[in-house]
Amino acid sequence: MREMGIAGICPGPNLSKRNTEHRIYPYLLRNVTIDHPNHVWGIDITYIRLKHGWMYLVAIVDWFSRYVVSWELDQTLEISFILETVQRALAKATPEIMNSDQGSQFTSPQYTRLLLDTNVQISMDGKGRATDNIFTERLWRTVKYEEVYLNEYVSPREARRCLKQYFDYYNNERLHQSLGYWTPAEVYFSSSTVEMETRKAG
Repeated sequence: MREMGIAGICPGPNLSKRNTEHRIYPYLLRNVTIDHPNHVWGIDITYIRLKHGWMYLVAIVDWFSRYVVSWELDQTLEISFILETVQRALAKATPEIMNSDQGSQFTSPQYTRLLLDTNVQISMDGKGRATDNIFTERLWRTVKYEEVYLNEYVSPREARRCLKQYFDYYNNERLHQSLGYWTPAEVYFSSSTVEMETRKAG
């Protein structure tokens, strides 16, 4: 089953629990055309299975290029590893909008203040609407079927090493049909989106 990328269907940890005391921001992306890098970033958390237990993976993806701007693994859901991931991403560029679900990590004052202090607009999915964060959900599916389900990580160190190799491959080598068979890095760092649109059309 591992060699074929088949995994049993079982419930994982609920990573989108809402804190009712935190402010919820509206979803800003309905009918919005995302037409350049750093227009919209999506952030989300998923769990990564280990041989004994699991870890939590957070990633920030640029929706226009599918480029993974920043990611991190941790053994707990403490807010610190989310903030560190966001800070590393913001050291590279600043998006106009950051989209997330309504999980307590993303509604926490520490997280929202970090974005507001850098003039990033905050967008949050509607309750129970995973499709509002579709590009990040597609990233999780790709990572799990192409990497995680094919391996059995015996330690956090092995998981980090393998996922680092995979994200390097994903960003810099994996061609995307939706990007005109460019890599995410080529699109993200391209100075000309016109050339990319021409290639997609052809």
